[in-house]
Amino acid sequence: MSKELPVIQPGRRAPVQTPIFEKIGIVGLGLIGGSIAIKARELWPTSLVIAVDNKDVLETAMRLHAIDVAAEDLIVLAEADLVVLAAPVKQNIALLEELDDHVRVPAVVTDTGSTKRDIVAAARSLPPRFTFIGGHPLGGASKGGLEHARPDLFTGRPWLLTPTARSEDRARQPSGRERSPDRPEDEPRSDRGRSLDRPESGDALDKLTAFIRAIGAEPRTLTPDAHDRLLAFLSHLPQLTVSALMQVVGEAVGQDGLALAGRGLADTTRLASSPADIWKDIAATNADEVGPALDALIAVLTDLRRDLAQGDRLSEVFEEANRWRERLQK
Repeated sequence: MSKELPVIQPGRRAPVQTPIFEKIGIVGLGLIGGSIAIKARELWPTSLVIAVDNKDVLETAMRLHAIDVAAEDLIVLAEADLVVLAAPVKQNIALLEELDDHVRVPAVVTDTGSTKRDIVAAARSLPPRFTFIGGHPLGGASKGGLEHARPDLFTGRPWLLTPTARSEDRARQPSGRERSPDRPEDEPRSDRGRSLDRPESGDALDKLTAFIRAIGAEPRTLTPDAHDRLLAFLSHLPQLTVSALMQVVGEAVGQDGLALAGRGLADTTRLASSPADIWKDIAATNADEVGPALDALIAVLTDLRRDLAQGDRLSEVFEEANRWRERLQK
């Protein structure tokens, strides 16, 4: 495989669905990017699934028939009409600056990162031929990497979108859904989100939404601020908590002690296998929301520490936890 000449995967199957995008570019073939590639190639055999990653990952992807075109350089995305940035958060932000040099045609650009405010802000500098719509699929696994990618990863799972103001308006008005509280009804339409507006942004949102639904996920829209605040509690706090818990337990009991652990510890610490490099970017780009989430947890743990002898606070926490756990499982 050459960096200059992309490798094209031979062998195309009969069409299954009419393609939503003709050329799908994916930068980063980890768990998320790899799963998108596998499902897209399964659904739309007449579309090209173009991947950018390092040589070893691309060679594995070609052997798995997960992609059609592979290259280590972004130049291979020249004619992509959808570009999915599926690298770690800070790398995705840096990649935005390179798109203008390599993608020659109008394209919808989205990402899969777990924080949205920084990349949405960075996308303001994209040229008008690009329409950026922040994205975050809430489908994952305890371990990352292409080897764990699978086509059903997103089935039935939410896929959060943080579109521009104009994209939201054009997508929401026909269905009669309420406007975002961040955009008052009497605010002039032409003044909302002007720096992020792109031509036909409503059409781009419709196409991306259709793409997401086709691969099995359930698209939902919210603002970048709301996304980062929500995910600080739903995702970032649990990840940091579980990793810290596993580190404390492991250091305290060692290998011999862990051999005596029941299924409860293994189930509780499943997320502790997550890669640190991805989570360093997430923590850094959402520190102002993750910090207060950690503080809230520390406050409860401190209460429990003070109340070990009596157990009154422990009873309150357990009762509330049971109640919320039941709602989580519904």
